[in-house]
Formats: sequence, structure tokens, C-alpha cells
Amino acid sequence: MNQSALLRPDWTPATIALMVLGFMVFWPLGLAMLAYIIFGERLKSFKKDANERADGFFASCRGHRRGFRGHGFGSGNVAFDEWRDAELKRLEEERRKLDEMREEFDAYMHELRKAKDKEEFDRFMRERRSGNGGSVPVAPNA
Repeated sequence: MNQSALLRPDWTPATIALMVLGFMVFWPLGLAMLAYIIFGERLKSFKKDANERADGFFASCRGHRRGFRGHGFGSGNVAFDEWRDAELKRLEEERRKLDEMREEFDAYMHELRKAKDKEEFDRFMRERRSGNGGSVPVAPNA
């Protein structure tokens, strides 16, 4: 078992032992461990939100200072900036094509499942009418 699995924010033996040890050594450490156990899952989303807000704030500060160019900030090299913009447009187009292909595949799989379900239902109804599959076994109540 790796270290991150031992210290996940849950009531594991390792986290409980660290909490008790923290209370024994210095009570704020035990309290901090208890807070981690209880609220640890929320820290990931809190950290992500805080990082995104900070990145957005600093990006807007840089944007006002240097000037904003389409997909990002200019490097100062016009040829590189043009190449980067062309590559980003190409990647966006590829992403759009992949998204369309995914939607088509999802629609195909939906129709395939629908056809399979209809075939199974029709077979069930044929068997039921013919008397072979008329009674469905019911599990006894335990």
C-alpha cells in the first residue's frame, strides 16, 4: 500500500493513529488531523478553485500589462506566435472532429443497444406466446 493511500482523508488506522499521536504531542496537531479526516475530501476542490481563481487574476494582470493575443500572450517572436496560433487552431479543429465522431459513435451505440433490446424483447414475447417461457422463476423470500 502506498503512502498516499495510507493518509487519505478517511477513518483509516493510520489517520486515527496520527490524530491520537497529534493530540498526545501537541493538541492543535491532533485537531488539524481530525479536520483533515473530516474535511479532507473538500480540500481538493477548494485547492483547485483557489488555484483557478489565482491563475485568472494573475493572467488578467499580465494581460493588462502586455496586451492579450488570441490564445495567450505574445512571446515577442512574431513567427513563433503565428505558428503557435496556427497549431492551436489545428488542434481545436481536431478536437471538434473528435467530439463529432464521439457523438456519432454514441448515437450508433444507442441504436445498437435499442435494436438488441428490441430483439431480446421480441424473443421473450415469442417464447411467452408459445408457452415455453410463460412462467418466470421467482426467488423465494429470505
